[in-house]
Amino acid sequence: MSVNVNETNPIVPPPGPCAMVIFGATGDLTKRLLMPAVYNLAAAGLLPEKFAVVGVAIESMSAEQFAEKLKADVKETAGREIDDGVWSRAFDGRLFYTSGDFGDAATFQQLGALLEQIERDLGTAGNRLFYLATPPSLFAPIIGQIAGAGLTSEDDSSSSWRRVIIEKPFGHDLDSARELNRDITSKLRERQIYRIDHYLGKETVQNILVFRFANGIFEPIWNRRYIDHVQITVAETVGVEHRGAYYDHAGAVRDMVPNHLLQILSLVAMESPGSFEADAVRDEKAKLLKAIRPLDERDVLSAAVRGQYDAGQVAGQPVTAYRQSPNVAADSNIETFAAFKVAIDNWRWADVPFYVRTGKALPQRVSEVAIQFKRAPFMPFRETAVEHMQPNSLIIRIQPDEGISLSFEAKRPGIAVQTETVKMDFNYADYFRQTPFIGYETLLYDCMNGDQTLFQRADFVEAGWRAITPILDVWSNLPARKFPNYSAGSWGPKEADELLAKDGRHWRNPSG
Repeated sequence: MSVNVNETNPIVPPPGPCAMVIFGATGDLTKRLLMPAVYNLAAAGLLPEKFAVVGVAIESMSAEQFAEKLKADVKETAGREIDDGVWSRAFDGRLFYTSGDFGDAATFQQLGALLEQIERDLGTAGNRLFYLATPPSLFAPIIGQIAGAGLTSEDDSSSSWRRVIIEKPFGHDLDSARELNRDITSKLRERQIYRIDHYLGKETVQNILVFRFANGIFEPIWNRRYIDHVQITVAETVGVEHRGAYYDHAGAVRDMVPNHLLQILSLVAMESPGSFEADAVRDEKAKLLKAIRPLDERDVLSAAVRGQYDAGQVAGQPVTAYRQSPNVAADSNIETFAAFKVAIDNWRWADVPFYVRTGKALPQRVSEVAIQFKRAPFMPFRETAVEHMQPNSLIIRIQPDEGISLSFEAKRPGIAVQTETVKMDFNYADYFRQTPFIGYETLLYDCMNGDQTLFQRADFVEAGWRAITPILDVWSNLPARKFPNYSAGSWGPKEADELLAKDGRHWRNPSG
């Protein structure tokens, strides 16, 4: 299980020596997320003493120019003041660059020679972490090239390791996910493959397991006997903005559900693992996804809702309609909102619905899990002034205000018996008062240490696509009739409210 990577934890040791190779080193992901995370690890004393970063991209530049670019990028995007002393100690003489076409074998021969030189000069011990910060279409070709050049070979008689991180999406449907898994597992062992989802680097997501299994008062009621239903919401206030070319082929479901939302669902609903070893945790997560009840066409029509935003306002600012965004078709049938009902066929969750939704141009940026417990019997209060009592709810806030709150009924002061809903609230920032990280630090640290707990395994990826492919198939064959069907700044189409209303329930819409 991952450790908490933070600047105040003296018991966390840095990983052993390694070189980190970033394909797509001049791109936006490297600028906004990867290098700020690497810097944060350095500031926390959690980078290897013998460490190097090697950038690989098509642009021509020297290692010195690359180093200057990285430092400028991190100063711009890190969200915190950069300590020049920390930067110098961690990265001076340790940043390298090589340019070339990813389809050219010569690029990888050149990279191999550079890595051998770094290993001799800096003592990185042959340990190599390859990060593919590239479009998904390049995953299999790049892995084929680095494997073909012998850069990922692991000698069983040696202690050195070679690992590869790939970013989501892992395919665009079940067939493509299977094909990608076949391609990369033909070149790498599963133990070398780290499929990253930055949501699992968030403290509150990791804390779901600790909250459930380290507290004796919650796990006994974490089942169909006490829980009425569960809601998982990942809402964004932004529209598609500059991502139209990608988004108008992907849509909300492909972009968010098989990775972020199903990861959260699996942690909330999985059985207790026998230990927190990586495969024990990942076995239970995969088992949970495989227990999701398959949908047929009729199920999709009754249990899934899609939406596309029209012009409106978010936080007082105008938002143009999705179809008017750059690189979006004028008659686009792509969903920017999706909500659906999930049934899990196992003993713990029989007859407990999980409602999942995600969308763009919504009124509040929030990611949370809302667990609503069953209502207490009303009869003891029949002769009192109490007219209605709210069921208890447990809210796990993942972003932006990380924390956990529990609501319960209390008697309002006075002669009459009247109840009021009150909350016990825990906020990460108030309690721990630590420098916030962006989520990648823990994941990079774990990869350097060979801990795959927070990374997706091939069977989990395929189980996730298997659960949502029926929705994608129906929606692709049956164009939406009323797009756009919700205004920017609203909580989505009215059909999403009706999805819960027909079950006698309603969405919890955070107010900020």
